[in-house]
Amino acid sequence: MNSELLTRRDLLKQLSAASVATLGMGAPKVWAEADEVVHPAARADSCILIWLAGGMAAPDTFDPKRYLPFELELDVDKILSTFPAIDTVVDDIKLTEGMEHLARVMDRGTLIRSAVQPDLGSILHSRHQYHWHTGYVPPITVAAPHIGAWMAKVLGPNSEVLPPFINIGQRLEGVGEKEELKAFTTAGFLGSQFGPMNLPYPEDALKSVQPSKGMEPGRFANRYRHYQKLIDQNPNRAWFSDYRQESMLRSMDAAHRLLQSDERQAFDLTREPQALREIYDTGRFGQGCLLARRLVESGARFIEVTTEYIPFKHFDTHENGHTTMKRMKSEIDRPIAQLILDLEERGLLDRTLVVVASEFSRDMMIEGVPGSSARDQSRAKTDKLKEMKQYGLHRHFTGGTSVAMFGGGVKKGYRYGRTADERPLVAVENPVSIADLHATIYTAMGISPTTAYDIEKRPFFITKDGLGKPVADIFA
Repeated sequence: MNSELLTRRDLLKQLSAASVATLGMGAPKVWAEADEVVHPAARADSCILIWLAGGMAAPDTFDPKRYLPFELELDVDKILSTFPAIDTVVDDIKLTEGMEHLARVMDRGTLIRSAVQPDLGSILHSRHQYHWHTGYVPPITVAAPHIGAWMAKVLGPNSEVLPPFINIGQRLEGVGEKEELKAFTTAGFLGSQFGPMNLPYPEDALKSVQPSKGMEPGRFANRYRHYQKLIDQNPNRAWFSDYRQESMLRSMDAAHRLLQSDERQAFDLTREPQALREIYDTGRFGQGCLLARRLVESGARFIEVTTEYIPFKHFDTHENGHTTMKRMKSEIDRPIAQLILDLEERGLLDRTLVVVASEFSRDMMIEGVPGSSARDQSRAKTDKLKEMKQYGLHRHFTGGTSVAMFGGGVKKGYRYGRTADERPLVAVENPVSIADLHATIYTAMGISPTTAYDIEKRPFFITKDGLGKPVADIFA
């Protein structure tokens, strides 16, 4: 299929087909012998991915450019940043207005300003989010595991009872493109044992680990036994492989242990001091950051906290970009900074890798990269500003964006890479692909980027074709 004509509906059909195709597969087997894969020494035990879903505009957040305030009849092609730059605690790093709290913690981490994404023709959020989270461009013939599922599989849990992969803040029901989101928020062919525990409402997380009314632990255990009996009585069901049956049983067993454990208290935000809860409480995202810190303290391996992707909401700023960005920065700035400070205060930052990222950047004029044939999706097309809603970064831009990394052995107060000062704002120094960014994250966690499993009698690598190379310069 011509990628330029791929629609959300087409993508959903192909992703769904790939997911269904994995149901009958047997257990993935280690492709290389243990002595053939040499894992690097781990710099971190846990990873928190702060996912700014929807396409965070780098020139209005982590990579300020020439600023022009709103003015009627202003030429759109002159606008690069719609917020002025502000100083940070690092001399050669500036952020944009509205990120004053993050500006005070930039000496704790590394700012990559040269992350790049491929121009996939139809620049759909669903395709790019799938690519970022799995390392593979859809559609593919198997269901690719989420980066958190890979960590759960290769490293195992940090805790005997806490799920190794927890997803906070993203609703998978009742929002646009929900099926596309479900396509990558999974363990793919690795099986449900390594899939995420989804907590869309962090303030209600405790309810997720309490037996529902009438569901006492004994009744849960009884359900587990009945499921085991059902499998034993139907050993030849081709549509549900032995591996997936076993994976499901292990998932249920883990859930049973969690429901009876003291670690459930990690999900209870009310146990935090009121003053600290107020710092984090900028909405669901802020509370999600607080929950992530509590879960890391209790031994969670991988946690994703998202601003949530909903079409034309949050960081998906196709119109009214400046006003929306101002609101979004008020929601993310204080909680992310406080998360870094809290981890540091508790002695956890060095062993926790915090990654702040988005699927691509945004530009007032260019869709994709210069010369792209991708369809322009801006809702506020004009040559000169006629009203405030046209002031902001509307178009999907894949030529250069920012990723911030804290803890996990990365350098402190360090800037890596650069984008052009004038349009097109492409990476002009040390570009970092998704494969190399993933390799960097995996290396920090003690996982070789060449790790692979045998699926459908072929190797499936943790980074695309096993070719991802870690960015060594960012490690201390």
